[in-house]
Amino acid sequence: MTDAFAHCAALVRAADKDRFLSALFAPAEHRGAFHALYAFNVEVARVRALVREPLAGEIRLQWWREALAGERPVEARAHPVAAALTEVIERYQLPLDRFEELIEARRLDLGDEFLASLDQLELYARHTRSNLVELAARVLGASAATFTVAAGVSMTLTSVLRRFAADAARGRLFVPADLLVRHAVVPQDILAGRSSDGLIDALRSLREVAVRRYEEARSLIGASEPVAPWLPIAVVPLDLHALERSARDPFRPVEVAQWRRQWALWRAARAGRPGAL
Repeated sequence: MTDAFAHCAALVRAADKDRFLSALFAPAEHRGAFHALYAFNVEVARVRALVREPLAGEIRLQWWREALAGERPVEARAHPVAAALTEVIERYQLPLDRFEELIEARRLDLGDEFLASLDQLELYARHTRSNLVELAARVLGASAATFTVAAGVSMTLTSVLRRFAADAARGRLFVPADLLVRHAVVPQDILAGRSSDGLIDALRSLREVAVRRYEEARSLIGASEPVAPWLPIAVVPLDLHALERSARDPFRPVEVAQWRRQWALWRAARAGRPGAL
């Protein structure tokens, strides 16, 4: 089983550096649990990129649902992430319904349909990143953490904005349809790489919601909260500022240097709360 947890740590380090670094601020005896949770998130989040047809993605997600429910014990033991995660779920008595919600929400990644509303996007956020934050908090005994929903929503909206150009190039659009309609944006123009004042305004509206949700999460994180579960949101201000600077060119990729992300994580961990925007 040691090899399974080492595999999870290596996977997270390669695929999700922010969460890997955040996990270093968890007590040593709990870091393996963080690595297993985050490796599982990597596995289900990248299903879309690994398959050509939605049905193949559905099959992969269903496998995870069955493996965590104990319906595929032999296969789960042979899969390092599933093996480690199954042990973590049992050891910490983590609620399976949170994993089921997360897996079900990831089905949205597989299709090409537009999100109807901001409410639908926030629900997706609550079932994915917010659940992940809650599960990490539960590992450290903070099952009633109040910041989890706002933290997950702020990270999701920021991620949608960061991935906007890449998603559009692949024919995928996560900006809610109600925002596009409000600002008279035609989705086909986005998929063709054509910007407009309406698109810039729609993305600004989404960015403003991400800011509000970040501030809400920040206000709910008290000094007594364990650091590691909420720490990944500490890089949100960096991304939002970078997005604001490039707002007039929405199809330009937005990146923040890794050293700046690491510095933000370290400063937030030392301060015991995320930084101000």
